[in-house]
Amino acid sequence: MTTMTELTIEQRFEAGFKRYDAGESPDALLPEFIEICRLDPKNAAAWSCVAWLHLLRGKADLALPAAQRSVKIDHRNPQAHVNLALALLGTGGKGVRKHIELVQKVMDFSEEVRQDIFENIDDGLTRRPDWKELAKVKNWLSE
Repeated sequence: MTTMTELTIEQRFEAGFKRYDAGESPDALLPEFIEICRLDPKNAAAWSCVAWLHLLRGKADLALPAAQRSVKIDHRNPQAHVNLALALLGTGGKGVRKHIELVQKVMDFSEEVRQDIFENIDDGLTRRPDWKELAKVKNWLSE
């Protein structure tokens, strides 16, 4: 039998993602994704997940460095830019528009990306219905 310590980083990531999809709380999932980032510091997707989990907890200040790191590692990931825009909105930071515009451009070229982004937004609003910043981002991206 394989224990968590014997799983590859990719397997740990997939297992964490399945737990998220099953409805596990951000507080319960955060340590696993932080550990994945520790083990693989250049894993942009894991940093994006850490940012998203912090944002779901209403902790934009903690999400900001993870979102910035995710964008720095993989500047082509539209969800990372959404997370960074949300963290900036939540902390009163500047530069939100450039991230929203970049996501809009990518969505214009890819219906699949558009669908993924809006599925993630809807998921976020289901898990945190009072999330004003996410509602704003959804409106901007819908224009």
